[in-house]
Amino acid sequence: MHVKELFDLTGKVAIVTGGGRGLGQQIAEGFAEAGANVVVCSRKLEACEEVSEGLKKIGVESLALKCDVSNPEDVRNVVERTMEKFGRIDILVNNSGASWGAPVEEMPLEAWNKVMNTNVTGTFLMSQAVGRVMIEQKGGKIINIASVAGLQGSNPKYMNAIGYNASKGAVITFTKDLAVKWGHHGIYVNAIAPGFFPTKMSKGLLDAGGEAILEGTPLRKFGTDTDMKGVALFLASRASDFVTGEIVVVDGGSHVM
Repeated sequence: MHVKELFDLTGKVAIVTGGGRGLGQQIAEGFAEAGANVVVCSRKLEACEEVSEGLKKIGVESLALKCDVSNPEDVRNVVERTMEKFGRIDILVNNSGASWGAPVEEMPLEAWNKVMNTNVTGTFLMSQAVGRVMIEQKGGKIINIASVAGLQGSNPKYMNAIGYNASKGAVITFTKDLAVKWGHHGIYVNAIAPGFFPTKMSKGLLDAGGEAILEGTPLRKFGTDTDMKGVALFLASRASDFVTGEIVVVDGGSHVM
């Protein structure tokens, strides 16, 4: 098979949660550029609709849906609407996320629960619902968006968000275990652990600690609006057909410092 065929997603159907902005939008655009039809969903429908219209201009089909990934009914609706329109689901990207900054001793329980419900429970619910479809299809690719924050502790001077770190650590272990559980179904489960990208979620963090973060990053730069496309495409395509349970770190080398 030619290498261009290995990365070709023509005719594939992908769901990208949190696809209305930031890294989710970047991944959705990358999939569309590779030929996939893309469903983008998040709690903010208008943002998803805007992204979806942009994807259609690339030349693929797209659907925008409202979804709180911690709500089983919303999750069920996304899967049902996707199946009604496309008849299959080949790729799932669990990208929806939440964070809350506070010292550990002051972290409100409701904030902890919000982060865990979105980042961990949401990843479980989407994977479970889409996984049922993929098991019937005898194959699929699931990509969870973790974080370098889930690999290690972080300096509270610029990142004091223990709920976020803990949730992303959970996503990493979830990824490895689900890869074992579903491998015999032909379902690949991998994760991407991004470093620091300038997004709406990270703005306050980068404003406060951007210089320190860059000093601890060998490449001395933040992620760009294209740096997630290639790795996401690799994990979504046939190019990664002997890769599962892997955590691909995309952070400019900061995790090795």
